[in-house]
Amino acid sequence: MSTRLHVVFDGRCGFCTRAVGWVEHLDRHGRIELHAWQHPGVPERFGRTPQQCDASVWAVPAGPGDPQGDGGLAVSGARAVASILDTALGTRFFGALYGLPLVARTQEAVYRWVAAHRGRFPGVTPWCEQHPGQCGAVR
Repeated sequence: MSTRLHVVFDGRCGFCTRAVGWVEHLDRHGRIELHAWQHPGVPERFGRTPQQCDASVWAVPAGPGDPQGDGGLAVSGARAVASILDTALGTRFFGALYGLPLVARTQEAVYRWVAAHRGRFPGVTPWCEQHPGQCGAVR
């Protein structure tokens, strides 16, 4: 599996920063490029609004001949997490699991709950604090 994937995440969230740190560790073949949505121009680059990026992680596959990503194929939430894990590990397991009856609905409900409470989970210093000057003004 040689798919390249752009991941748009909340760079002001310590839990989110920890999660993408795990993804970096798992991505031994450099298939994933991480983007904090607060970096100027990132939402627009991937065809999303800041509100969409703040609400959920996004996985945007790089299109053929388009290393910037194809916004039309972007997925969010639990489906994005499955895509991210499959790409990082070079498998199709998590996408297949997501496709099982009732699994997607359950995973999406859990994802929405975690996303709504992400500030309460242990994290690390948020990406935007680790990279001062690379994120826009606080909204």
